[in-house]
Amino acid sequence: MTHETVEGPPSEPLLRWMRFVLRFAGTFNLLAGACMIVFYHEGYRMLGVPKPELILPVQIMGILVGLFGVGYHWVAARPVQNRDLLILGWLSKAICSALALAYVVVGVLPWHFAVAVFFADVIYLPPFWIIWRRLKRFA
Repeated sequence: MTHETVEGPPSEPLLRWMRFVLRFAGTFNLLAGACMIVFYHEGYRMLGVPKPELILPVQIMGILVGLFGVGYHWVAARPVQNRDLLILGWLSKAICSALALAYVVVGVLPWHFAVAVFFADVIYLPPFWIIWRRLKRFA
């Protein structure tokens, strides 16, 4: 029995845990995006944020979140060929996390919004970076 490390065997682009993270993130994003498109009322109520008059930007964001979900599944299926989608996802999660945290710090959004951002975005930053760095070696 071999022990998988972050480096892993040189013949495999993705280790088992990496593929799991990508599939989990992809599915999460697809579901979150669908909820942003269809159940936006409940999302605003759950987060304690007032609902804006124009919902279209939220629904467009839901489409983008869902598309990132498709991208993560593509990376899991064809890691080397689709690796650059992962860095786009990483950048998106990093920038959105920083912006959301700034809104929490200045008091525009409630503090528990930061918890939602943590579990939706921040937790993926380290594994996405590790996976992308590994896939870069296979290019």
